[in-house]
Amino acid sequence: MEAVAKLRNVPTSPRKMRLVANLVRGQKVTRALGLLRFEANSGAEKIEKLLLSALANWQQHNEDQRIEEANLYISEIFVDEGRQLKRLRPAPQGRGHRIRKRSNHVTLKIDTMIEKAGSKAAQAQAANSATTENQAEANS
Repeated sequence: MEAVAKLRNVPTSPRKMRLVANLVRGQKVTRALGLLRFEANSGAEKIEKLLLSALANWQQHNEDQRIEEANLYISEIFVDEGRQLKRLRPAPQGRGHRIRKRSNHVTLKIDTMIEKAGSKAAQAQAANSATTENQAEANS
């Protein structure tokens, strides 16, 4: 099951935010949180908060599953340009230079990673899902 979180009108240039987005694209959620926690770039803390929001959204849709067992990864993250605030800065000889204060919109999607059939991880995942189904039937 997929979960989406969006962050709009972040007052950072899209180019700087894409550097952080490229760092975590395709990573497992736990690894991405570790990377973002210690990243020096200013956009890292905003993307970390967005990732935690996406996790909360995923948990809301999948109340019967645990985050630790779900094998979540960042399936898609992209940064779009937001609006620009245009300002003037005084320049020599009575002129004015334009300052463009950029903003961006970040969209992050997380999903469960399906292991390839035949691998040990896939067999373990199938065994876990079978036991949880048996427990669910026994409880009802």
